[in-house]
Amino acid sequence: MKDLIEPFLYPHNLFFWGLVFAAVRYRKPGLWFLLLWFYAFGNGWVANQVRHWYNSNIASTQFQADFAGNFMVPGCGGTQSTLPDCAKARLTELADLVNQTSHQAPLIHITTLFCQPYLDYLQPLLKREVRLDCFHGGATTYHEFYTLNSRLDHQIPLWFVTSDYHAYRVHQLALQYGFSARVYAAASSTFRPVNCGTVCFLTVNLSNFDLFAKLSGEIASFYVYKVTRQFSDWYK
Repeated sequence: MKDLIEPFLYPHNLFFWGLVFAAVRYRKPGLWFLLLWFYAFGNGWVANQVRHWYNSNIASTQFQADFAGNFMVPGCGGTQSTLPDCAKARLTELADLVNQTSHQAPLIHITTLFCQPYLDYLQPLLKREVRLDCFHGGATTYHEFYTLNSRLDHQIPLWFVTSDYHAYRVHQLALQYGFSARVYAAASSTFRPVNCGTVCFLTVNLSNFDLFAKLSGEIASFYVYKVTRQFSDWYK
C-alpha cells in the first residue's frame, strides 16, 4: 500500500495531477500541450523504452574475453590530487574488462590533463600486466578524438570505456573517424530502467527528466560540432 500511495504525494506528481485537473477544467490547448509534454518525458514506461534502445544501439554492457585489441578511456576531469566519481566509474569498469581478457599485455590509452590520479586509482585494480599510455588529448571530447585520429592505429580494435550518458558522442565520433571500435558504458542511476508497474502509468519520475536532459545535451552537443566543423577548426 505504501508503494502505491507514496508516489502520488511527491511534488512532481502533485504538479502533474494539478495539471491534469487544470487541462480538463479549462480546456486550453496550451495546458493540454504542457500536460502531454510533461507526461511524455516523465513517464517511466516511455523512458524505459528509450533506455533499452540506447543500451542496445549506442552502448554495450557485453564484452568478449577473447578481445585482442586495446582499450581507450576518455578523461572525465579532475585535478592533480582528486579524481571525480565519473572517472572512478570508468576506470573500475575498465579494470574489470581488462582482467577478463585473454590478450597478453593489452594497451590502455587514457586522455586527461592530470594523469597521475587516474593511474594511481587504476593500477591497484589491475590483476595482470598491461601497457599504459596516458596523455592530454585536449579540452573536450572533440579535441581528444582529433588527437586520437593521428595517434592511434585505426586497424587495431578498440574498446572505448566511458560513462553511459557520454556514450552517444563517443559512438558517433568513433564512427566518424573510422575506428574499429565499440563503446562500453559505465552505468549510472539515470540510465538504469525504473521499476514500472501500474503506478508507472499514473505518475512521472524525476530520473526520467534527467535522462532526457542528458540525452538532449549529448545529441545537441554533437550536432553543434557537426555543423560548426564545416566552417571552423575549433576542435583541433
